[in-house]
Amino acid sequence: MTSSLRIAVISGSTRPGRRATQVAEWTRARAAAHLGDRAEVEVLDLAEIGLPLLDEPMPAAIGAYRNDHTRRWARLIDSYDGFVFVTPEYNHSMPAALKNAIDFLFSEWSDKAAGFVSYGTNGGTRAVEHLRLTLAEVKVACVRSQVALGLFTDFVIPEMAEPGTFAPADHHEGILTRMLGELVDWAAALRTLRVSQ
Repeated sequence: MTSSLRIAVISGSTRPGRRATQVAEWTRARAAAHLGDRAEVEVLDLAEIGLPLLDEPMPAAIGAYRNDHTRRWARLIDSYDGFVFVTPEYNHSMPAALKNAIDFLFSEWSDKAAGFVSYGTNGGTRAVEHLRLTLAEVKVACVRSQVALGLFTDFVIPEMAEPGTFAPADHHEGILTRMLGELVDWAAALRTLRVSQ
């Protein structure tokens, strides 16, 4: 491999006052420091991307995108080798905006790798369970290790209507490092597969 991998940290909530942006920036900063020149790491904030509810007339697997916003999203996702999905848990699952963003595309996700940083009252683990199933269908290889952040142990939230301050416990660093190692190994292997096709 002659060039660095490109990894997108996808901030998966669009709710005003969301905590995802703090967690995504922490993930990006730690990933950039840990991976060095092995990977370029950027944040994609779904609130800034601004996708509507899925409005393509053809199934994504066909790839006949008709809308400019879909084509822009497709070019963006196609440019990455792997992803770290930052997701809260909403009602036992991932946010609707995150599922919607995945559903817009198909081949642009395929044969790439993903890791997860989740948060919620139960660490966001159930959101990631659903994400793993969804991503398997679009041919994304999901790594085993997952950072699961507790809403009441890794955030300082004086008022629940406010996002509070992200303050992760020290032990999450080691888990994040392990997940990133798995992610770049898989992303590198899968890039070789994509190039050979």
